[in-house]
Amino acid sequence: MSTSELISRVLSTPRHTTHYVESGPVDGPLMMFLHGWPELSLIWHAQMQAFAARGWHCVAPDMRGYGASSAPAAICAYTIENIVADMAELHDHLGGAPAIWVGHDWGSVVAGELAAHEPQRSRGVVLVSVPYFPTTNALATLVPLIDRGIYPADQYPDGQWDYYRYYNTHFASAVADLDADKAASLASIYRRGDPASITKVASNAEVTRKGGRFGQAHKAPPTDPDLALWPQADFAALVRSFEKHGFRAPCAWYLNDDANIDYAQRAPNGGRLSLPVLFVNGDYDPMNTIKGNRLGDPMRAACADLTVTSLAGGHWLPVECKTGLVEAINTWLRSRQF
Repeated sequence: MSTSELISRVLSTPRHTTHYVESGPVDGPLMMFLHGWPELSLIWHAQMQAFAARGWHCVAPDMRGYGASSAPAAICAYTIENIVADMAELHDHLGGAPAIWVGHDWGSVVAGELAAHEPQRSRGVVLVSVPYFPTTNALATLVPLIDRGIYPADQYPDGQWDYYRYYNTHFASAVADLDADKAASLASIYRRGDPASITKVASNAEVTRKGGRFGQAHKAPPTDPDLALWPQADFAALVRSFEKHGFRAPCAWYLNDDANIDYAQRAPNGGRLSLPVLFVNGDYDPMNTIKGNRLGDPMRAACADLTVTSLAGGHWLPVECKTGLVEAINTWLRSRQF
């Protein structure tokens, strides 16, 4: 297949349907790209083009609840254990050879836990924006790691994770606010990082006190998309997908902390990763940067072969730092002789 072309495919099994896009030579080494919230396989367009041109077989699924993949109604369908099982089915379908797994946001969580639970599927793992937590990405893990210099406990008990808590306390309202104007919600979410933001209280820390992400308006303000981030056609496809299916299933990923903690506790070796891991930090990501705080400490302790690099961007590194992310991954691949 053409290295620049993304081919759309569907895998259906009795338990799940996964839509995915692929590019590059099918006999090339496998690189799997896992997106997060509120994304789509197409967020990896630039990276897939670049690595397909280098001979990699690049595959990016629409994760459970997104795009043309299955979106079950039950909240409990969106546990990390279920999503890892989806990825294992897809990996088997693609031949099952050990792959490089690249994840962003919640996709990073899935990539890390897949490597912990099913290490035979991975040659190495690239975690973009969200670090690895052997006890899983859950409020019980995140809250003790908050930088209390920015978020005093008496004012911001959940720090930058207040929005996460809000999903668990006001789920229907949170989803309704995002669904009220889906295109404007997506355009408002995908903004570039601001260097001044990382020493300030993040807007996500004030969702509960505002009565929702968008305050009393309960809908996103009219917002033009930043087309320097998403190519116009890809952003249009993202909007069409959310117009069709809404935000409920993607947001349900936040509601399974207890099950996800239980799953993490069942990982071999306490969730320690012995294979090579690259973490790509967004220096202007007020939510997830590991610079100057303790958020990266569990990852540093749990990964035997960890490389950390940084990009001058915010949270949305696959679209904000397209070339920089390719270069960071490629440098690491060469250093580990993949």
